[in-house]
Amino acid sequence: MQTRRGVEPGDIAPEFNLSNANEKVGGSDVDLKNVVADGGGVIMFTCNHCPYVVASEGRIEEVAEMARASGLGFIGINSNDPEKYPTDNWENMVKRAEKGMSYPYLHDASQHVAASYGAERTPEFYLVSNEGNVIYRGRLDDSPRDPSSASTSELADAIREYVSGQRISVPRTDSIGCSVKWKN
Repeated sequence: MQTRRGVEPGDIAPEFNLSNANEKVGGSDVDLKNVVADGGGVIMFTCNHCPYVVASEGRIEEVAEMARASGLGFIGINSNDPEKYPTDNWENMVKRAEKGMSYPYLHDASQHVAASYGAERTPEFYLVSNEGNVIYRGRLDDSPRDPSSASTSELADAIREYVSGQRISVPRTDSIGCSVKWKN
């Protein structure tokens, strides 16, 4: 039996309003309502330096495009401690966004949002319905460091099932990636 860790499928997604390092997409501040809008949305906890995130960037962009084409919002939230991990500070978030990121990239400076969701890893994904319910939590697929070895696509599958009105067949997986870098 799986231990409950933070927000799980069936729970209401916690509200947030965070500064956006990618102002050309989404404006200077983004909140949960901006993400889920009319169709629902995907919230990804991410960062700049994790090798799992870096190796998944192309696939993350593909899923972000798939989400938008399906009428869903998509955002990334960086909650890592920028004091211990300067590569995750605001300036480096802006630089990463300028390299072609197609979605808002939010800074959770207080780490309150990551804590309220129970985020554990980067990348970690939450698919939220238009009613604000978490309907999927977990990984992108089973091989974030090596796209050629991926044999699953749980997040994309959940998005397809949701937009077609089906029950999410796999609503929970464990994320694979670096741990969120918490402040002391």
